[in-house]
Amino acid sequence: MIYALLVFVLMYALMLAFVKKRVYICVSAALVMITLGLLPVSKVPSAINWNVLLMIFATMGLVSMFVESKMPMRLADLLLSLCSNSRLAIVALAFFSGFISAFMDNNATVLMLAPVGISICKRLKINPVPVIISIAVSSNLQGAATMVGDTTSILLASYANMSFLDFFILGGRPSVFWVVELGALGSVLVLFILFRNENSPIEKTMITKVDDPLPSIMLLGTIVSLIIVSFFELPVIDHVKNGLVCMFFFLLCLSLTCIKRKSLSPVRKVLRDMDYSTPLMLLALFIVVSAITEAGVIDSLVLLLKGFDNVFVLYSLVFLISLFLSAFIDNIPFVAAALPVVKSLSLGLGLEPYLLYFALLCGASLGGNLTPFGATANLTALGILKKEGYEVRLRDFMRIGVPFTLCAALICYVTLYLIW
Repeated sequence: MIYALLVFVLMYALMLAFVKKRVYICVSAALVMITLGLLPVSKVPSAINWNVLLMIFATMGLVSMFVESKMPMRLADLLLSLCSNSRLAIVALAFFSGFISAFMDNNATVLMLAPVGISICKRLKINPVPVIISIAVSSNLQGAATMVGDTTSILLASYANMSFLDFFILGGRPSVFWVVELGALGSVLVLFILFRNENSPIEKTMITKVDDPLPSIMLLGTIVSLIIVSFFELPVIDHVKNGLVCMFFFLLCLSLTCIKRKSLSPVRKVLRDMDYSTPLMLLALFIVVSAITEAGVIDSLVLLLKGFDNVFVLYSLVFLISLFLSAFIDNIPFVAAALPVVKSLSLGLGLEPYLLYFALLCGASLGGNLTPFGATANLTALGILKKEGYEVRLRDFMRIGVPFTLCAALICYVTLYLIW
């Protein structure tokens, strides 16, 4: 157990110190776990959550075609046409990015809307740094709202066997979607205050024309199909049904686009646009988390926390620890490692695990907004700004991230406990 824990802690420390090398660090840690025999080779395939990997890969492909179709630009233009000044436009764009992020990966949302935000800022002649940061933190928050909004939500749904609709209503009670949306409404007020000096009027412009409606139709079809299949258990493929649904619509969209253009160029473009590092990192993390579970690290953590037998105290600890740790480490490996701990703690108190599940999910999703390196979407946003020639200081990010997070976290913290 000591060796497994040392490899796990060292992996986190190196990821924190060398953010740009975290994929290599995760893969190396996974290989070390296997080489040392901490996870038998025979158990490696079952340790990997193929459902999550399929969903992420397919969503990335669909989003690539969605962006190319210019639908995001059209949606942004329509949004701007409804706004009277720049402050309203900025806040509306941030909230819109959060809403979109509730139904697709946060990183994909930032990739899709950050260029739109920069274009709007150039048109309005304002600094794009706080605007792009607002898009990133908003997407991180609302990514926890639905099963398909973020990798952490997908992990929870897969582990707890939750359906798409369980994120809305669960056991006759409002589920995590409504809690997150309340937090989002509170964060909107924070953004209105932060951008109080941006009051320049907006000139009406032409609405961007969509080149191809097919990717938008396929994205909508994916979401609707995920809702439908959540009502059914499918023999043999039930554990990967969500991933197969996403892959079906992605491959269908790609095939129809190739046929329409009579060319394989859409395939080449999608393959170029794909972020292969995220699925590879996730694959490695599944192996690492499985290895520490196999070694008994999770069981030891459960025994350590079992001394807290008060539900409110334990709930507060899970929420606050996940909030704090996710500010400094990637929330994906943290949530993957913490889910078994949370389940065991809930069973020890004779509770349904959902209170602690949702505390973990909301805390981990929000905590990443406290620092620039707390979430992949933040790093993506900063990378886009750097490419445009803008350097972002720590205080620039925290000026937006800290008040945004504290407000949303307080609302989620209180609401979750009152409901669950």
